[in-house]
Amino acid sequence: MLTIEKVSVNYGGSRILNDVDLTVETGQVVCLMGRNGVGKTTLLKAIMGVLKARTGHIHFDDKDITRSPSYQRAQAGIGYVPQGRGIFPYLSVYENLLMGFEALPHKRIDQSAIAEAYELFPVLKTMQTRVAGTLSGGQQQQLAIARVLVRRPKLLLLDKPMEGIQPSIVIEIERVISMLQQQGSMGILLVEQFLDFALGIADRCYVMEKGVIVFDSPAAEFDQTIAKQYLAV
Repeated sequence: MLTIEKVSVNYGGSRILNDVDLTVETGQVVCLMGRNGVGKTTLLKAIMGVLKARTGHIHFDDKDITRSPSYQRAQAGIGYVPQGRGIFPYLSVYENLLMGFEALPHKRIDQSAIAEAYELFPVLKTMQTRVAGTLSGGQQQQLAIARVLVRRPKLLLLDKPMEGIQPSIVIEIERVISMLQQQGSMGILLVEQFLDFALGIADRCYVMEKGVIVFDSPAAEFDQTIAKQYLAV
């Protein structure tokens, strides 16, 4: 589904990513780990087209999207939930979900997709008329994920979805990711720093250090010495 080959990305004159290779297959949850500032978010932005790859190639659904603008990547089926959620705080929960359809070429509202989002995150249905900015951080994260899911993406990019939210909602989001994984119709690339969570849900793990992939393996075969070397603070 997603194949990243020798991708490098610069910020100004500084090289942030250097010859990164990474693959996500349909039905897989792939976790990208590493300390803060090593380039994980930069890679997600490069996949989404927010940042341009200086070298290398990004293939999605057997098409080279390396030079495609962000809106075309969204229309092709890539959904991105950024760190910090990026909700519209002055719109209601329901209106935020409607904004998810703006990425589609026809922008047609699918009420069945909204109903599915409410099934995944029941709290959003009870709060659908609430102004989104009044929700808790965890509820806003649920809303940010649901807003992307209403357009049924083929690939879901999640940037630190567990950051700064209460344990009960961590459990809810983990449940939803597991359900999507079991459905097998979507690939998920997850940037996460909580090792136990990542290993418990991921099919494959990559570790990044200073813009380079230094380790990758099936989650079941993850080397704990790698965690001490590259993830310990």
